[in-house]
Amino acid sequence: MNTIKKTLALFLTLAMLVSLAACAPTEEAAAEGDEQGKVLNIYCWNEEFKSRFTDYFETPGLVPDGVEVKFIITPNQDNAYQNALDEALLNQENAAADDKIDIFLIEADYALKYVDTDYALDVVNDIGLTEADLADQYQYTRDIVTDGSGKQKGTTWQATPGLFAYRRSIANDVLGTDDPMKVQEALANWDKFDTVASEAAAKGYKMLSGYDDSFRTFTNNVSQSWVDANNKIVIDPNIMRWVDQTKSYTDKNYNNKTTLWAPEWAADQGPSGKVFGFFYSTWGINFTLLGNSLATPEAEGGKAEVGNGIFGDYAVCQGPENYYWGGTWICAAAGTDNTELVRDIMYTLTCDPATMKQITVDTQDYTNNISAMNELASSDFKSDFLGGQNHIALFAEAAPKIDMSNISPYDQAMTEQFRIAFKDYFDGKVTREQALENFYTAVIEKHPELTK
Repeated sequence: MNTIKKTLALFLTLAMLVSLAACAPTEEAAAEGDEQGKVLNIYCWNEEFKSRFTDYFETPGLVPDGVEVKFIITPNQDNAYQNALDEALLNQENAAADDKIDIFLIEADYALKYVDTDYALDVVNDIGLTEADLADQYQYTRDIVTDGSGKQKGTTWQATPGLFAYRRSIANDVLGTDDPMKVQEALANWDKFDTVASEAAAKGYKMLSGYDDSFRTFTNNVSQSWVDANNKIVIDPNIMRWVDQTKSYTDKNYNNKTTLWAPEWAADQGPSGKVFGFFYSTWGINFTLLGNSLATPEAEGGKAEVGNGIFGDYAVCQGPENYYWGGTWICAAAGTDNTELVRDIMYTLTCDPATMKQITVDTQDYTNNISAMNELASSDFKSDFLGGQNHIALFAEAAPKIDMSNISPYDQAMTEQFRIAFKDYFDGKVTREQALENFYTAVIEKHPELTK
């Protein structure tokens, strides 16, 4: 963490958060006086947390009488959410009480940008969660939001281990089985995965949809951070393995040359898709993959049932490497006048095992409570979407293996720019060497303190 802290300090001098650090409020501003505020302002980028809050905190009647809850939602596109949040944090100290941020949400790729400033409060010493409250959370979810001084600055209801989601019908055609254990044997490492990709191509299928599908499985298994202690950019050999594999798959027509979130990528997951499988974490299976797998656009807003599209034709296995993808953390903003309410929200939505279990039962999302998830993993819990499989058991096996020791404050910029630069290489527009140079140029333009 010492290296991360030093790196972040320099990073913040050239980022928007330099202003935040310069005029950061004192910790005493966390809650001035004992009277709690009448407006709870929550900054986020989509409706996901709002739905969790509504269903498991507001609907049960846990919001105190007289408190108005306001969600300030700014989409992530073009960094709009972070820009809006940064501006609001800059104005936090001088904002009227009812306008101050009480809670803001962050993602893993840029968590350290906020965690290592005084704008995110310590959830133990400032908010009042106890070590006993937090003890049953997966350790990596705590590490991501722990600052250089060892203070935990956020908490989450999610754990997001990844799996490989494959089409049962295609696995049967290619491998002669759709049994998750047998499919896992066939995909247990990258050499085997490549072999199945060749076999799938011979049958007229693509192994993956596009360039980005396997990216997280490689970047989550690096041996070093993107930036070293001297602010030099480091490209781990495992990341270049992704480049080599993706170029090979592209040249051999093992993929459809799509990009993440593109309409073509989403369509490959539906009834007309001919793609063997997709790397997805917890939220991706119960939300994105399910939505993309329905028969018609009209069905996405309605009730998903067996027989609708290819509902029931997916299953999951561990895949060739352990990895994680995504997650959302709740942070308490310095200056909030709702510390007691924020504490109650954090406890109920991220620490209470009964709530955690119920969220998983209701939504099939994987939640951040080891005991609750292990209980479901060993039960008769099943997913109809996954053909009756208990995918929680596989997530429970994968989650403890997640290693966050190589995260850096630069992860968002690095992963975005690397994929952009190498898309041109995969498309045949530039050489491998030129793609690498374009990556360095783009990142250093964004972060001039770095060198190649």
